[in-house]
Amino acid sequence: MDRLASMAAFVKTVEVGSFAAAATALNMSPQMIAKHVSWLESRLGTRLINRTTRRQSMTDIGKAYYDRCKMVLADADWADSLADEVAGAPKGRLRINAPVSFGTHALTPVIARYLRQYPQVEIDLVLSDRYVDLVEEEFEAVFRIGRLNDSSFIARQLAPFRLVACASPDYLKERGIPTTPLDLEKHECLAYASSTGSTASEWRFMRGAEKYQAQVRHRLQLNDAKALLVAALNGAGVAYIAEDLAREELRSGRLIKVLPDYETPSRPVHLIYHPGRGQTPKLKSFIATVVSELGT
Repeated sequence: MDRLASMAAFVKTVEVGSFAAAATALNMSPQMIAKHVSWLESRLGTRLINRTTRRQSMTDIGKAYYDRCKMVLADADWADSLADEVAGAPKGRLRINAPVSFGTHALTPVIARYLRQYPQVEIDLVLSDRYVDLVEEEFEAVFRIGRLNDSSFIARQLAPFRLVACASPDYLKERGIPTTPLDLEKHECLAYASSTGSTASEWRFMRGAEKYQAQVRHRLQLNDAKALLVAALNGAGVAYIAEDLAREELRSGRLIKVLPDYETPSRPVHLIYHPGRGQTPKLKSFIATVVSELGT
């Protein structure tokens, strides 16, 4: 039997939980999926999946083999995509990771335009605020906000990520307008809690060479940036939110920038990718589009 096909059948079985579900996903019969897995087990001389009438579970060897199979299949897909270089036509699947707020409000519109331009490309965009492993989790490109620690990948710098403090006119009319960062400690401030569990309670500002920190209090904590924006629009308090997300509301006057004489710190944004995979047409065209639209 074809080893890659058997690996694909095994990986899909693990991911969806049964031979029947894997058969549906791969357009095969459950019996053929079972044959692929059994062939691998016979070839390896060990069981990969424990089967009972009620459920299936991986053995310890199966868990390790599953991880390696995913990497082998990803490398095989990448090798196949090199053939596209001859025709120069971007096509195939791109698996991309980005932070939730940035990916939702800055990156997704760019991806939508990219897909209209390149109809043969598919994109799997995974949004997560946790630190992902580019290789182990099979991402071809990852967006990172903040200082980079790993220099083994190629990094393309994009426009920096900046936060802005803002509130609705009704809230400011009722509670007064802060004139210094320390004034925020007396206000209702809306807290963003990331999916990692951390909450930003220290808001930073600058004016000239001076730096200021406000330890804000909050009664409302949200783990979604869009919900944070809606709360601010409805007068729940002062939000410290991505400038890109609030730009239209600030322009229309539905939100008012607080402390306009102060600047907020910016954080670097990079698009990173493995140096060995940056030459496929699909990734090259994606990088070019992102740098063109979100670059410095």
